[in-house]
Amino acid sequence: MRLENTKFDLITDTCCDIPYELAQKLKLDYFKFEFILDGKSYEDDLWQTISAEEFYQKMSEGASASTSAYPIGKFVEYFTQQAKEGVPTVYLSIPEGLSSSINSARRAIEMVKENYPDAELYVEPALPSAASVLLLIEAAKMRDRGLSAKELVEWVLEVRNFVHGYFTLESLDRLAKGGRIPLAASQLSDKLDIKANLSFDLAGALTLFGVSRGRKKALKAISEKFKTLSRGDATMPVIMASSGTEKDIEYLINLIHKDKRFADLPILLTSVGPVIGSHVGPGMVGIAFFGEDRRLSTSISEKIAKHIKS
Repeated sequence: MRLENTKFDLITDTCCDIPYELAQKLKLDYFKFEFILDGKSYEDDLWQTISAEEFYQKMSEGASASTSAYPIGKFVEYFTQQAKEGVPTVYLSIPEGLSSSINSARRAIEMVKENYPDAELYVEPALPSAASVLLLIEAAKMRDRGLSAKELVEWVLEVRNFVHGYFTLESLDRLAKGGRIPLAASQLSDKLDIKANLSFDLAGALTLFGVSRGRKKALKAISEKFKTLSRGDATMPVIMASSGTEKDIEYLINLIHKDKRFADLPILLTSVGPVIGSHVGPGMVGIAFFGEDRRLSTSISEKIAKHIKS
């Protein structure tokens, strides 16, 4: 899907939760990851086959939803074709803090380069869900302005440190079933109506920045994070994502627009896709925006680990 006058192909995967129309506008290709709903397998095609409303309604009614790893063979097939055609390619993937798929893509590129050692193929982690949308919008702009594939990779590695994402869930039950948090924590949260205030670290793994008693307090905590850390630049996009919770999105938008600094701030809405949605369930509400360098708030232990690694 490369544009004329651009130097490389830019591809992502459907964990980025980008709206279908926006992906078409930005000329972004994507790997269609698989999800299973009540025993039936689907390709995630950005809500073209099944709607977000239908998917989350079925989950609310008790339908089981799960995901499966993207086959390494499909990665090999795609990157082999790119190498044969001599097309430089940058794949911005779901981070390894959330999925092993990026490691499969890395291995696939290694395999392809055994036969095409000069192939210019890159895979780098993007960010979770709506935060990835922000990164992709700006990456597409940089591609169209003439950056090379290698230059874009360097740009991504720096810029993703300035993308913030905060969200809350109606229940931690799905995360517990997927082994991402202890079951006891999920049960206690539901019993006491405690809502987890979540974010992601520099590796893309989930982190906890606080807890709130009740849904509205959790949404207020998210809005305060935005007001504190956002640059408030109307030229930079702000994304809100939800999994079947339109009323809560409206509430969060109102909390932000009530602040005079952000009264006219445009906000792009997107639905959490079925792959991420299978793990968080109905009731996720989140926001992603550009703000201060997240490396400045790195914990002491992370700084020590980084120093040792270097």
